[in-house]
Amino acid sequence: MTIRQVPFDHPDAVKLNDEVQAEYHVRYGDGGDATPLDPSDFKPPNGLYLLAYDVNGVPVASGGWRAQDANDEGNLDGDAELKRMFVVESMRGRGLARRILAALEEDARAAGRVRMVLETGTKQPEAVALYTSSGYEPCAKFGYYRFHESSRCYAKAL
Repeated sequence: MTIRQVPFDHPDAVKLNDEVQAEYHVRYGDGGDATPLDPSDFKPPNGLYLLAYDVNGVPVASGGWRAQDANDEGNLDGDAELKRMFVVESMRGRGLARRILAALEEDARAAGRVRMVLETGTKQPEAVALYTSSGYEPCAKFGYYRFHESSRCYAKAL
């Protein structure tokens, strides 16, 4: 397995983003995550986007972080927001998400971010399990879905 930094609009990133959006639609029936994202959100030093590739060079997992500071959506100064954490179904259970998560946390810390935050939902129990087992704790809701009942937000000091 190889993890590479890529732009958010890289064709392989777009492919995996389409897959995660389709999965969100199946789980929530809402067409996918409507949170506004721009490729520039993930450009260092204010963000990073990673893809994991299998031995055949096929993209199998993704994740990124983007800098957030105090805003009207509930973020705090120094936040790094996780986005698009995803592993294709055939590669789940192999520790890929944990490897990407650790790399993103390390990069955000090095960029001076003080807290990693994320929003997930009640229909993603495996995501909740990953984050809570990685030291994330429930926090005040923030972001696009902060008023949705199914939204769950977590944070971890970096």
